Amino acid sequence: MPTTLKIAVETFPIAGKFVISRGAKTQAQVVTATLSFDGKEGRGECVPYARYGESVESVVALIEAQREAIAAGLDRAGLQGRLPPGAARNALDCAFWDLEAKRSAEPAYRRAGLERLDPLITAYTLSVGSPEDMKCAALQAASRPLLKVKLAGEGDGARLAAVREAAPHATLIVDANESWRVETLAANLSVCAHYGVALVEQPLPAGQDEILANIAHPVPICADESAHDVASLASLQGRYDAVNIKLDKTGGLTEALTMAERAQKLGFEIMAGCMVGTSLAMAPAVFIGQIASYVDLDGPLLLACDRSPGLIYDGSKLMPPTPDLWG
Repeated sequence: MPTTLKIAVETFPIAGKFVISRGAKTQAQVVTATLSFDGKEGRGECVPYARYGESVESVVALIEAQREAIAAGLDRAGLQGRLPPGAARNALDCAFWDLEAKRSAEPAYRRAGLERLDPLITAYTLSVGSPEDMKCAALQAASRPLLKVKLAGEGDGARLAAVREAAPHATLIVDANESWRVETLAANLSVCAHYGVALVEQPLPAGQDEILANIAHPVPICADESAHDVASLASLQGRYDAVNIKLDKTGGLTEALTMAERAQKLGFEIMAGCMVGTSLAMAPAVFIGQIASYVDLDGPLLLACDRSPGLIYDGSKLMPPTPDLWG
């Protein structure tokens, strides 16, 4: 009996809009792969990302191209060499993990070498906007323990001051999404230190971050757009203090687990991150969250509606996935 593949493109509206330095969006468009064998199904969700040259159409085509190989017996191990890191491999890799768990009746976390899954505290993202708009958003989220503040370059000092005034007790992570420039880097890091920021994500464009090896880090700096898979780690040493591991970048949980283990051995702190997707995309990322210093798995909190069944959030506390969702 061959394993069969189904592919679906789904759209989930965002509550309001999600805005970063590269632009805004009002919906999350995701691609879901479902693998079926002997009455059991495994699912994986990915979010194609234009920043990495992906589109819904290109990701669907890459997944579709694996149909015959899957029917002929392709497994999760074999998948790693057939597709490069990225969204398409993520959807299939996570679907294989889920199918393996369903077929064996052994939870995926045990197959990943974890004894259990603990609840996590996730960051909650504040979109970039005017200082006044960001202050208003921060006031509404001020009770959350960890806020991720999107910045965009010019005017970031005023934005950060407004957020800190509105949320004086929250731990702040700043995400510049490659929007800072070398000439303003030191000043921006100094402002972040002044306001007690715990971590700065990707201040400079990927490929233009050499200077990070030669300047002081008054606030730890985390690689996001510069960090993709295990192979990318070597170039990050000496430049970054942490790496943001996202399954849509690594190409699935398999590579993400290997990357996390290797990153820790190299002395990096770990952030478990995500694109804006549903609970199905967050569920396997919870595994990375178990060993992460910072967790940013708030995708479903940013949606107007999540898929059902979904993950349970109690404020910013994220409960582990149940088998009816994934794993």
